[in-house]
Order: sequence, then C-alpha cells, then structure tokens
Amino acid sequence: MSRAFVKEQDDAPEHLTERPVSASPNVVTVRGLRLIDGEIEVLRRSLAQAQADADKAAIARASRDLRYWMQRRATAQVFEPPEMPAQVGFATAATILREDGRRQRLAIVGEDEASPGEGRIAYTSPMARALLGRTLGELVEIPGGEAEIVALEAIRPEG
Repeated sequence: MSRAFVKEQDDAPEHLTERPVSASPNVVTVRGLRLIDGEIEVLRRSLAQAQADADKAAIARASRDLRYWMQRRATAQVFEPPEMPAQVGFATAATILREDGRRQRLAIVGEDEASPGEGRIAYTSPMARALLGRTLGELVEIPGGEAEIVALEAIRPEG
C-alpha cells in the first residue's frame, strides 16, 4: 500500500492522560522512598528499551509513568518513625484485636506504599484515620466494627 493512503496519525502514539497525583502531602517511609526509587529505575530502563525499539506507544507509557514517579520523588517527605511509639502515627504499626477475635497488624504508610492485602494502609485511608492518635489498650471504632489496640511498634526500613 502506498504511503499516500495511510494517515500520518497511524504511527502517532495514543494520547495518554497523566496519572493523577494526590493532593495530600507525599509523606513516605524509608521503605516507601526505596520503592519510588526502584520504580524510577525500572521505568528508565523501560523507556530506554522502548526508544531502542522505536515503540512509540511504549515510549508514551513509560514517559508518562516516569513523570509521575519523578514528581512523587521530588515531593517525598521522608518520615522517621519514633523508637517507641506512644500512639498510632505515620510509620507505626498497630496490632488490633477485632470483636470477632481476629488479630490484624496494620502499618500506617504513604499512599504509594499502601498494600492493604499485606497490612500496609495509607495514612489517608478511613481505617488509618480511625487509628491515628490512639494509644495502646484503647477501644477504637473502625470501619466494620470496634477493635482494641493491643500492640504498637515503629516501622523499620526493611518492613
């Protein structure tokens, strides 16, 4: 087929909207900062490979994601946890005892580090907001019922 019958836009990358950035402060743990740095490194390699392959769609995706993570890195505020937390706060983990007898350890972390299935919840989440400022032994009204805070610990960089 002659190039005369092909739209110039056929080889243009699709327009990707920018990834939304939270309006909340970008507070991170030491581990969270390492994760951001890891994402940036992976995306830089992906972008280099996409450029080498002349894959415009992959270049657009990697560039967009790299812009997001570079912005998150530039605005990151690393928070060092207290040695012995007296209350639930950022970079602390609270073990709660639910009404049904289940124990659950919840680490309060930054938005990009959150992984509820692994027990890491964003400090902006409803569960974290219910726990923040509470102390050991306190009964707390949480989403889904009531719980008692039975342990507090600082989150270490490796966890």
